[in-house]
Amino acid sequence: MATPNGNLRAVRMGLLMSQDDFARALRDAGQRAGQPNDASKRLVQRWESGTTAAPRPVYARALETVTGLPIESLGFPPQPLARVSGDGRGGHDLVGSPVGTPTGGTSPNPQTAPRGNHTGIWLSTYEYVSSGRGDQVFTGKHYVVLLQHGNRLTGRSLPGASLNPDSPLTLDLQVEGSTVTGTWTEQTATDGYYRGARYFGALQLLAEPTGRRMAGKWVGFGKEFDVNTGPWELRLMDTSTAKATLAEYDRPPE
Repeated sequence: MATPNGNLRAVRMGLLMSQDDFARALRDAGQRAGQPNDASKRLVQRWESGTTAAPRPVYARALETVTGLPIESLGFPPQPLARVSGDGRGGHDLVGSPVGTPTGGTSPNPQTAPRGNHTGIWLSTYEYVSSGRGDQVFTGKHYVVLLQHGNRLTGRSLPGASLNPDSPLTLDLQVEGSTVTGTWTEQTATDGYYRGARYFGALQLLAEPTGRRMAGKWVGFGKEFDVNTGPWELRLMDTSTAKATLAEYDRPPE
């Protein structure tokens, strides 16, 4: 029985794309790269349902371009890497070269192993001061899908899952033991107070040993050419990224 690919579905939904939109973006990415593909809504459906377990390389490259994520974070097996090496007899061989093994006589490239896995649905909560509204303190909330591959952690809010409608949030983080560090980006609503402005900055969190909460601070810029900061918390809601779970949390947090 096929296993549905919840990671890919979660990423697509985080991009606010239908299956048709996603397939069109894959075709466009292939054209721009000079590697045309025939991505279709049906193919996206087969990936998400697990009927097709792994994309061909031409699709894998387009998937990484459109989502900005490595293929492993999209719920697919890693694509084999390769190198051309002299065989000592005047010819060359194509040799597999997975991460962490020597390539061309060089030393191995070790990867830091993360402690635990943070994939799942998280409630993201941060506070900020609005200088234009009398220095009032406001709270931003999103249900975010976090996907982990190795020590990289990527997150996108679900389409309807922000306290302020139409304000998608993305996270790009790295896990080192209990420290989680990276960047955040939020596109504010076009009809909201900030009129569609795009804000971004840095984020550093400490993960609790339970693996169910991360807390720390964000830093970013303000309208008055100033640098602001405030508290940020991620709280685990569900470790599943299945279709039913995504649907359950595709709503504004309370």
